[in-house]
Amino acid sequence: MQKLPENRINVRFAQEIIRALRDIENELGLGSEGCVITRGCDEKFWCTGLDLDEVESNPYANTDGFFPLLATLLDYSFPTIALITGHTFGGACPFALSHDYRIMNSKRGYFSMPPVNLGLHFPGIGFLSRLKLRPQIARKMLLEAHKWTGKEALDDGIVDQVAEPSELLSVALEKARGIQGKAKMGVYSLLRNELWGEASEAFRNISYVHGKTTNTSLKAKI
Repeated sequence: MQKLPENRINVRFAQEIIRALRDIENELGLGSEGCVITRGCDEKFWCTGLDLDEVESNPYANTDGFFPLLATLLDYSFPTIALITGHTFGGACPFALSHDYRIMNSKRGYFSMPPVNLGLHFPGIGFLSRLKLRPQIARKMLLEAHKWTGKEALDDGIVDQVAEPSELLSVALEKARGIQGKAKMGVYSLLRNELWGEASEAFRNISYVHGKTTNTSLKAKI
């Protein structure tokens, strides 16, 4: 991701990522080996969530961008790895959780979801936390806005591995080589849906919907 300075997600950026994911599927072809790694472009930020200025001016920003991006990842044909190079805040947390695996910088960056402090909500905001994390950890994430370091995130099961900054990509590539063959039989996304289908359905149901409000107004500035 190279949307400087913090890789914040707006409609255009989300749709660019979706197009890239579809291009990879088309290039590899279904029934092939493959794995996608989503990484930041520096050690300071992976992604700091949604472009809240766009959300304030465009009520369909999340409907047309963020939700379809999450739905795409949850229904993707190949395994996915979020290579968390740095800070991961707000909507970047469900974005990271929508990947199959997460590898985080052991030296730099926090993982934190602060909507409870900002007065923000959207339908399904807690689905991935609830489905993928222990109840106490999901509560800590959504209702307490806790900030995790890489080591703490590993201890609490939010990420699968941590690595030194200089070794992040090599660790992710090693993991990718170990799981890329799981897509070969063409059922990877179907089996993933057995695990996280509730979240996948929720995000699909609010993607490209212009007939209802899908987020609250921001009540605090960051």
